[in-house]
Amino acid sequence: MKILLTGGTGFVGRRLMSHLRPHHQVSVLSRSPNKVYQRLGHDIEAIASLDDLQDLDGFDAVINLAGEPIADKRWSPAQKERICHSRWRITERLVALMHAGRRPPRVLISGSAVGFYGRQGDTLVDEDTHPHPEFSHDVCQRWEQLALSADGEQTRVCLIRLGVVLGAEGGALAKMLPSYRLGLGGPIGSGRQYLSWIHIEDVVNLVLFLLDHPECRGAFNATAPEPVTQAQFSKTLAACLGKLHFARIPGWLMRLLFGEMADLLLTGQRVMPVRLQQAGFHFRYPTLDKALKETLSPLLKT
Repeated sequence: MKILLTGGTGFVGRRLMSHLRPHHQVSVLSRSPNKVYQRLGHDIEAIASLDDLQDLDGFDAVINLAGEPIADKRWSPAQKERICHSRWRITERLVALMHAGRRPPRVLISGSAVGFYGRQGDTLVDEDTHPHPEFSHDVCQRWEQLALSADGEQTRVCLIRLGVVLGAEGGALAKMLPSYRLGLGGPIGSGRQYLSWIHIEDVVNLVLFLLDHPECRGAFNATAPEPVTQAQFSKTLAACLGKLHFARIPGWLMRLLFGEMADLLLTGQRVMPVRLQQAGFHFRYPTLDKALKETLSPLLKT
């Protein structure tokens, strides 16, 4: 299969590439081809711009994971614009190229996030849950709408609404580990808000699953079937590291430091992967304890 991948040098993209490259011909879209070669190898085809393509007829599949990290910086008006347009523009351009050809890719797998639902409290969330209107929902809703405009007889579209991805190489866990390894870790805010997570290997496996199952289309919650509260997550992480667990980051401090963006961490969603499980997908890491122990095992040996 010939695949076009965006976001290939990112946290999820790099792990996905290690599984795709032995079996498929992958081209990676990146404004920095040198970064592609440094991180992924010189045998990878790097495409610097979609302007270099007239259509996408040469590709069997497109996997669209590009986007400015949403939780790395305070949400200034300029940062909000970067977050939106880094997702919307590339998705819009990909869909336009798919429509421009006669034999477009058979599948578009496009990223999204559980932020689509907004804050949900203790409610069990599935793919049909009515979202709470706020910035994270607005970003994801437009992102998904653009991707879904490619859906038709020739192309099916799968949307993956990602939770917090757990992996040793990056993401949220890498930012948490320094304080937890010093015994200074603890929950954020009340600790009662839910955190929906997924092991990075399950992210890779569900992308491969969606590639190989032509009956799958539409939105899929990419989260493990065991969402936990912030307090449960923090306690489990500390226990896996053999560290104390007594600190707490107050909500007022998070809002002082990060403004509106703090709401991503102080509110949450209790998300269930209903459609993935109905489709027959099996999680390799369905429980948090198992996922964290596997992720942390290389670190605990050092």
